[in-house]
Amino acid sequence: MAVASPGVSGKQHLTVIAALLSMIGPFTIDAYLPSFPDIETEFGIGRALLSQSLGVYLLAFAVSTLLWGPLSDRIGRRRVILLSMAFYMLGSIGCALAPDADTFMLLRVLQGLAASGGFIASRAMIRDAHDAEAAHRAMSQVMLLFALAPAVAPVLGGWLHDQYGWRSVFWFLSAFGCVLLMMALFIRETLGDAQRQSIRPGVVLRVYVGTLTHGTFPALVMIVSLSFAALFIYIAGAPTVVFDVLGLGSNDFGWLFVPIVSGLALGAIVSSRLAHRWPRQNTINTGLRLMFAATVVNLALAALTAPGIVTVIGPLVVYVIGLALLMPAITVLALDCMPRNRGTAASMQGFIQMTSNAAVASLVVPLLQARRLNYVLAQALFLLLAVMVWRRLMHQAQRKRQ
Repeated sequence: MAVASPGVSGKQHLTVIAALLSMIGPFTIDAYLPSFPDIETEFGIGRALLSQSLGVYLLAFAVSTLLWGPLSDRIGRRRVILLSMAFYMLGSIGCALAPDADTFMLLRVLQGLAASGGFIASRAMIRDAHDAEAAHRAMSQVMLLFALAPAVAPVLGGWLHDQYGWRSVFWFLSAFGCVLLMMALFIRETLGDAQRQSIRPGVVLRVYVGTLTHGTFPALVMIVSLSFAALFIYIAGAPTVVFDVLGLGSNDFGWLFVPIVSGLALGAIVSSRLAHRWPRQNTINTGLRLMFAATVVNLALAALTAPGIVTVIGPLVVYVIGLALLMPAITVLALDCMPRNRGTAASMQGFIQMTSNAAVASLVVPLLQARRLNYVLAQALFLLLAVMVWRRLMHQAQRKRQ
């Protein structure tokens, strides 16, 4: 089947759907955070165990990306989105009806397995439909809309929890998945017959090995993963940050997420404007400098001041502006490393990023306890590693040019 290139309106529709599909992740992570105390009470479990529901979701999301990507390179992006959203609806309905903690955990796994399909396929679709500069702008626009999710999700989740109980949060997620399923029915497939790849295990394995042995791809993905992990400790640890560090209540998650999202939105707007004016390397360098400055200020404030909304969250706003600057640029660079297998490349990128997030939620956040300085030190360590990988990559590129 020959596939026509989407027109301007079709590309805009595709960008909106890609952004909404990317919002599935933050919504599934953040919307039920205000309900933690009630879920713990109903299921008779502690905070550490319930926090694992984040970890199992993220791990399932990560593993399933390795399946959805090659599948999208074979059967097409649109079919993958339709399949994944159907399963996501089932997982969300199951969570809403879960009678105990074990069932709830199992259905969180199903949510994670399904949510990654739309995320991976929509990224590949964006790159299919645009040239490099236009893809950078589209990715920035996706991030701009995606940035709304972490702000809206906990606020909406807190309101639903207060009005109708914690289970209503998962009924909302199932309805959101249904809306995306309906919207996906009206998008055009961007993968033509000539671009379809084999899904035989041996072929897929060789492609995945190729992504890991590529000279640039793994480094670019690690930079994004480490940079985002430095922020994700605050997202996964939001109940502790809001309840224990800041001493706020279940309706106060907006004090953490709204400023962060505002920073993400601002950074995404600037990144989109710079897409055709600056080389992507300059955009990435600027983003890293902003993140470094924010982390230094965060360390100083943690050492010298009492915890407060401004002193704890203020530096994070500057950090996410830098993060939103670099992420679209690096994403396009990473996908361009594997131009014939963008779905598989997006899968490996998603796998590494989500595995990193799962490790942060399951292993790192519990170790940080309720100590503000521990969060800042962990942020600094992740960013330092990201900067080291980027500098090494730039040094290798410079040596090749000589």
